[in-house]
Amino acid sequence: MAANKLTAMAFSKLTPNDKDRLVSDGDNLFVSIRADSNGGSKSFRMTYRIAGKKRWVTLKAATLADAREERDNYKVMVKQGIDPATEKKLIIERNRQAQLSEQAELAKLDALITVKDLFERWVATDLKDRKDVTEIRRMFAKDVLPMLGGLVVENVRKGHISQVTDALLLRGVNRMAKLILGLMRQMFRFAVDHDIIDFDPTASINKAKIGGKPVERERVLSEDEIRQLKTKMPDANFMPSTEYAIWIMLSTCCRVGELSKAQWQHIDFNAKTWFIPIENSKSKKAHTIYLSDFALRYFQQLAVIRHSDTWLFPNRDNSSHVSDKSLSKQVDGRQNPIVHKNRAANNTALMLTGSKWTPHDLRRSGATHMGNLGINPDVIEKCLNHEEQNKMKRVYQRQELKAEQAHAWRVLGDRLELLTSDNSNVIPFGKSA
Repeated sequence: MAANKLTAMAFSKLTPNDKDRLVSDGDNLFVSIRADSNGGSKSFRMTYRIAGKKRWVTLKAATLADAREERDNYKVMVKQGIDPATEKKLIIERNRQAQLSEQAELAKLDALITVKDLFERWVATDLKDRKDVTEIRRMFAKDVLPMLGGLVVENVRKGHISQVTDALLLRGVNRMAKLILGLMRQMFRFAVDHDIIDFDPTASINKAKIGGKPVERERVLSEDEIRQLKTKMPDANFMPSTEYAIWIMLSTCCRVGELSKAQWQHIDFNAKTWFIPIENSKSKKAHTIYLSDFALRYFQQLAVIRHSDTWLFPNRDNSSHVSDKSLSKQVDGRQNPIVHKNRAANNTALMLTGSKWTPHDLRRSGATHMGNLGINPDVIEKCLNHEEQNKMKRVYQRQELKAEQAHAWRVLGDRLELLTSDNSNVIPFGKSA
């Protein structure tokens, strides 16, 4: 009871003597004093009734105040029909099971092998009798292992494979890109067959489109072409908003549909962010883009010529956003070498030294140049808002890498600033220019 509560002084004077004893603090709380050869000890115990039976539980508290608080918490549990002593045992068991689960997960991670390890196992097992094994080793040592060798096989995704093939395509060795993709596919299928991984990261890549005639899905604008685009843009006779959209897509790696549906309420000029809600995202995941100074400048220029309080790119009567296909048609119309009667004189204004390009190629180009600038493929995948293909990694690794994404967009923006400035002495990265 409250009248029986120990004072701080009374509690401090409780010392072990020649026998064990319990001293009441009232309201079912007791100080347990133990006498032993080591000078004795003090702890706290609580008594309670559950299912008509009197029970005792030893508390964890070290001070009288903490013991009273712990006792009060246990009393609430008892009122709910929960036995504190049993709950303590369950907590210990839950913690033990969690620790065992973590240990099992660590053991599983320790068992994972790198792409370099897989390559050596594949060569020793499947390629031991092939006459071209030396050449395969040379190709992987030059073009695959420097990019993928240190990755855990379980974590390799389509984006990593594309990084290898895109680098080869940018060098102009299209046939080599096709050949190395085929070899990587053999290696990863070997890994699936030997239960090293559950899926082949090359499975969804169409080999027929690698190394053949450039197609839309493989088109990447080189650094030289980005310079050309800057100088050719005035001749395209675009509305300013269309020109700004092209540079925004290249510098943010967004989809044309996401930009077409963008609303002013989702642009934060102070935080330098653009939020893409779920309903505007192809991957059905909300996405935040951290704007580089390069990208931010074009959003600011859009704000100056704003024609709608809602949409960045409104339709003609401002009732909704512009059609997703509008920008694509405008870009396509500036890359037609066939001259027809009544066709505008700017029909070839945006033809670049490479093949025909589309707005979606700007997204791929931005991501590719991020890779050329040293950005980790995992971060690039986050910037692209791609769905994680590896189920295990999707479940256990949910980090958003926000700082890394912001850095990636900033690095890309800085590079684009150099490429599109009047400075003609920009040093290219490798042969991407």
